[in-house]
Amino acid sequence: MLCDGAVNYLLTHTGVLRAIAFYSPWRIEQQLYKLDVGWPKRPEYFTGQTFCVAVDPLHDLVYVAQRGANVPKVLVFSDEGNFLHAWNSTVEMPHGIFAVSTPTDTSIWITDVGSGEYGHTVKQYSPSGKLIQILGTQGKAGSGLNPLQFDQPAEIFVEQTGEIYIVDGDGGMNNRLFKLSTDFQEIWLRGENGTGVGQFKIPHSVTVDSVGRVWVADRGNKRIQVFDKVTGEWLGSWSSCFVEDGPSSVRLTTNEEYLIVAQLNINRVSVLAAPPIGSIGDCHVVNTIQLADEVKPHLVDVNVKTGAIYVAEIGAQQVQKYVPLN
Repeated sequence: MLCDGAVNYLLTHTGVLRAIAFYSPWRIEQQLYKLDVGWPKRPEYFTGQTFCVAVDPLHDLVYVAQRGANVPKVLVFSDEGNFLHAWNSTVEMPHGIFAVSTPTDTSIWITDVGSGEYGHTVKQYSPSGKLIQILGTQGKAGSGLNPLQFDQPAEIFVEQTGEIYIVDGDGGMNNRLFKLSTDFQEIWLRGENGTGVGQFKIPHSVTVDSVGRVWVADRGNKRIQVFDKVTGEWLGSWSSCFVEDGPSSVRLTTNEEYLIVAQLNINRVSVLAAPPIGSIGDCHVVNTIQLADEVKPHLVDVNVKTGAIYVAEIGAQQVQKYVPLN
C-alpha cells in the first residue's frame, strides 16, 4: 500500500526489507532494516500477550510487559537477547511502558489499564520492580486533576529532565494529553473527545523530539497530532498516511530523521519522514515492514544508541527486533 507517493517495500523470507522500485519523491533504494531472528535467544519466556516494550540504552536492557493469568508481567532482557529476570509487583493490565535512565538513576514507568485494585494508574518502578510512585487513584477511574485521576491511561513518555507526558484514554471516559512537572503537577492539559483540532479519540502513544514537538498517535481519529512541548499549542496533524488504519504507536529514530509508527489492525510498521524544524507539512511514508496476518503490532520502542526497533506484538505474543542496515 502506498501513501503520499511513497515507495512500496516487501519483507522477504530472510527478514530483509527490499524496495519495489519506481518513482517517488521519497524513494529509498537501499535496505533499511533487517529482522534479528536470534532475538530473544529464548522466546519461550513470552508466556502472555506482549503489549509493550521499553529500551534502556544506557544499560543495554529491554523491558517487556505482558498480560495473562499467572504470568510475570514484566520481563527483562539484555540488548543481545538474553533473559535476565522477571517481576510482577502491583501490575494488573500493563498497556504502555517507558524506561528513563541517567548515570545516577533509572526508572521504569508503566500505565495500568486494569479495572481491579491496581488499575487506572501510572506507576514508577525501580529496574528490579520496586514500586516507587503511583499517579492516579488505584482501582478508580476518573477525570480529576487534584488529585490526578485516569481512565485507562495508554502511554507515558519521560524526558531526561523528568518532565512527563501522558496520553489518557485507551477507550475510557478521557481523551487527553498531559504534561506534568518533575513533582507531578499539571503544566498543561490538552484534548477532549472529538475529531476537531486538538481533540482525540483514543490517544494511544506519545513521544517528544529534540526541537520541542510532542507527537501523539490519535488512533481512533486515524491521525498523528503535534503540539509544542512548552505551551501545548497545536502545531499540525498528519492523516493521509492512515487511511487504512490509525497509528497505535509513534517513536523517533536515533537521528530523528524518521518516525516509526505501528498500525495494529493492518499488521504494519511504517517509517515516516520527519518534517524540518518549523514545519509539520504532509505525511510521507518512506518504508514499511509488512508483518504477517494477526501479528498485531501494538507499541514499539527504539534503542537510541543502536537504532534498533523493538515491536511488541499482541497477536503473535512476542517482541521482535529489527536492526538498521546502514
